[in-house]
Amino acid sequence: MRAEDVLCPTPAGLYSKAGDFHIDPTRPVPRALITHGHADHARPGHGSVLATHETLRIMASRYGEDFAGASHTAVLGETARIGDAAVTFQPAGHVLGSAQILVEADGLRIVASGDYKRRADPTCLPFVPIPCDIFITEATFGLPVFRHPEPEDEIAKLLASLDQFPERAHLVGAYSLGKAQRVIRLLRDAGYDRTIYLHGAMEKLCRLYEEEGVALGDLASATVETGKKGDFAGSVVVCPPAQIAERWARRFPDPVACFASGWMRIRQRAKASGVELPLILSDHGDWDELTATITELAPAEVWVTHGREEALVRWCELQGIAARPLHMVGYEDEAEE
Repeated sequence: MRAEDVLCPTPAGLYSKAGDFHIDPTRPVPRALITHGHADHARPGHGSVLATHETLRIMASRYGEDFAGASHTAVLGETARIGDAAVTFQPAGHVLGSAQILVEADGLRIVASGDYKRRADPTCLPFVPIPCDIFITEATFGLPVFRHPEPEDEIAKLLASLDQFPERAHLVGAYSLGKAQRVIRLLRDAGYDRTIYLHGAMEKLCRLYEEEGVALGDLASATVETGKKGDFAGSVVVCPPAQIAERWARRFPDPVACFASGWMRIRQRAKASGVELPLILSDHGDWDELTATITELAPAEVWVTHGREEALVRWCELQGIAARPLHMVGYEDEAEE
């Protein structure tokens, strides 16, 4: 069986002829396998969805219980037969419930990584390396300039600012799925035990994380309707990144604008966003993680998708690994990630 019969790029996303299913399709399809709950990978309207328990919960939370005609739970590490293909989900280390998907047919093994990282993350299961013939890797931060610092060091910068400016609220812009909960958990692990305040857009998913066993400590709504502006002095407020520059932010005392994102490595991007305290914290692998993962797996071929494809393809070629870009559309560069 040719690789293209096991998995191949189509306008709707990766498609398996052997199993007659799509992975993370960008439009409604009869049968979808979903790697994780971010909106550019998990869309509503499919006939049937197979995903991890947590990803199904996230999709239901975002789109309603009827987000698909039918939903089925993938158990990590267990292999299921779909048509002429065997499918296995394994953790990707990206966000809660995220998974890589191994597709096997006629002895050929292809892994679709979805989004992944290799750093320790207390809010999700770690990445599990899967031996394969073809590895389909993301390349969101697939340039040598992107080398993420240690997450604990970035959180230490936030804690130092809180000590230095006890009269100011610290507004931390963070993507509502994964990044917000990771920032909160990192703060807790660093010993910060005060109440952390949430923009309303964060509350539902933070509650879901806690229900799935990720302890986030004392959380409260970031509202001044029942109190005074000064009540938030010295507090951490987690909110969508776009809200930092909106009227909503003016309710807080002399706020310090923070942004937790891998894109904060680019100083011009932080400056253009009006960010006073950039926190280089990403849920995607950096250049070293991407290249180390490929080296560890040693696949015969690498397919590169959604990101800085050309640089990673060139790196593979220099290592003697066959590689090609997939040039797939519909998977956005999440500035918040």
